Amino acid sequence: MRTEEILAAIGTGLWSWDSSSGTVTLDAEAARLLGLPAEPTVRPGGEVRPRFHPADWNEIDGVVNFAVAKDTVAEARMRILDEHGAVLRTVRSRSKPVPVESPGRHVYVLMGTLQEVAEPTGSAASTPLTGDWRRSREAFLLDAGRALAEAGSTEEVLRVAGSLSMPGFSPDGLALFGVAGDRLTVIGHHGHNVGDEKPFTEMLLQTDYPAAEVVRTGQAIYLSSPEEYKRRYPTTWPLAQGFGRQSWAFLPLISSGRTMGAWMAGFRHSVAFSPDERSVLTTVARMLAQALTRAGAAETERELSLGLQKAMMPSLGPGVPGLTVAARYIPTGGGLQVGGDWYDMIPLPNGRIALVIGDVQGHDVRAAGLMGQLRIALRAYATEGHRPDAVLSRASRFLSGLTDAYGLGDGEDASDAMRFATCLYAEADPETGTLDIARAGHPDPVVISVDGTAVIRQTAGGLPLGIEKDADYPTTRVVLGPGETIMLCTDGLIETGGHDMATGWTRLRPVLEEPVEDLERLADALVQAVHGPGSHHTTGPLVDRREDDIAVLVLRREGQRARRAPGRRSAMTIAQAEPERIASARQQLRELLHDWADAEQVDSAELMVSEMATNVLVHTDGDALLVAEVSGERGERRLRVEVADTSDELPHKRRPGEMASSGRGLVLMEMLADAWGVDPRGEGKSIWFELYESAEPAEFAAAGSA
Repeated sequence: MRTEEILAAIGTGLWSWDSSSGTVTLDAEAARLLGLPAEPTVRPGGEVRPRFHPADWNEIDGVVNFAVAKDTVAEARMRILDEHGAVLRTVRSRSKPVPVESPGRHVYVLMGTLQEVAEPTGSAASTPLTGDWRRSREAFLLDAGRALAEAGSTEEVLRVAGSLSMPGFSPDGLALFGVAGDRLTVIGHHGHNVGDEKPFTEMLLQTDYPAAEVVRTGQAIYLSSPEEYKRRYPTTWPLAQGFGRQSWAFLPLISSGRTMGAWMAGFRHSVAFSPDERSVLTTVARMLAQALTRAGAAETERELSLGLQKAMMPSLGPGVPGLTVAARYIPTGGGLQVGGDWYDMIPLPNGRIALVIGDVQGHDVRAAGLMGQLRIALRAYATEGHRPDAVLSRASRFLSGLTDAYGLGDGEDASDAMRFATCLYAEADPETGTLDIARAGHPDPVVISVDGTAVIRQTAGGLPLGIEKDADYPTTRVVLGPGETIMLCTDGLIETGGHDMATGWTRLRPVLEEPVEDLERLADALVQAVHGPGSHHTTGPLVDRREDDIAVLVLRREGQRARRAPGRRSAMTIAQAEPERIASARQQLRELLHDWADAEQVDSAELMVSEMATNVLVHTDGDALLVAEVSGERGERRLRVEVADTSDELPHKRRPGEMASSGRGLVLMEMLADAWGVDPRGEGKSIWFELYESAEPAEFAAAGSA
């Protein structure tokens, strides 16, 4: 006799369900038990599902998920319905999930047996009841615990509590009560209409009401019938009568040994509250109390964080005529979500404004405290009228003394106690668009020209603040034309997400070069490029988890923007004492030409700039002023580079020998430039060259060449 015949003889059928295809395979006995013709069949899940009671089918997911997670057998008792929706019989299913290889998908096949069993009896006989109570309970508690553990706010805890579907006796109404002094408060409710909670809000704890008694005594109260409720609490029975429920459970919410509130679960059907049912309710109440405690602590930290941020991060204040400014600050996640990054805008006595952005080492409360003190010190030095270099020198001395004063704490060594800060300080003149910038170990600013080209503006810099008490901070002047924008940021904007300075800049460049008239939108776009659209600035909701703080400050000089003749311009001074700035000049030129059509022309331009600047430093006693300008429409643009100095001596073209180490500058320009020349000036001279982006190179011009 075959296995199927043996099983059929004892009223047991075989069935399987493929989660990938959604098909159900039944033998003849299993088909009969489901009310189908008694013959082997393979049917879509959509045809088989209506044969099961909806409540039983909804709860079977938890049983199966638990079996998959624990690699065990899924057992369930399910009611089978006929064509009219009446219960035909109750079957018991025992099945084993078998995983199926499917890359990128969680696929399994359920294989098991179906057997008719007697109708269940007991307290849950009139309620939806899925098979094996113990396994259903474990699956439910596993899912509930996971969901409540992930709830990060009181609102999320309430949402999860309202969605709980308890095995066999799901409540239709829930309420969470808290305590405020000597009164009961309603934290939230589910399954009620708006306003139903009013009679229970601000209820005295001495009131003859089950939730109030639970808070007073710390003991759960179970009411299995309206008669029992009316008998035990006649005073408040009229308040509960209108909801039409048959059973109630009131359980204490206990955290750290203290009763912090109560949880009410109301049922439209009678529940006897067996020991198993009480065990489930008690476990859920514990999980709710823990979740509410975590959520309350998180919300308190968020409120404290917002308060600290508002106190430490200044508003930009009233607008400055001729300039538009926008800023954002995004803290790291976790803890108090405060750190060492900051920005500031300071009105100066001379009518100018100072823009400050910085980053104190660390992401903890101590870093935030140092940041607050350093920001105040910088404001004081700036309003005294000091120049940018002097402001940073004094700030470095201040921070060095401040970290010394902290001393060493328990478990700290000298490296832990010493804190430093990077900072960029810019004094801006709204009338002329000039910015005098001093930099202390901070990322360079980025200048966005009128045509949308974003270029890292190389500036002189010194050590981070707090490293040396008497550090020097040279100043670099940057001139913004009408419509041009400068962006200052901390390294968190660039290096978050595993990027370094180079790759992070590559990620941000398209955002900076996207045409945006509103600086607020530009500031948001920069943050979203790093953290996505869920990020907000300090006045909005806090983001969840960040690798580093972010501060960003964007300033634009207002004025007529010359759209008809798009162009970009860069200028810098190379001092006799700073020959290393020639490398910065090459890098700045390459940034200016990042989208130039011919890469070989870019290499040629770099080489000629090096020769021109070196010639000034070697053969004159003055500094070199380099100005590079790109004009015209893309594909037909012109690059003009001038290097000016104060010497009246004109360069001479020579024919250096094969082993000569100099004398090739003008020869190179004659070979590489589309046009070049030397222009005498009133004091000194200017050497220049031009490159054309057009496909056909222009004829050489040697006007003024020697």
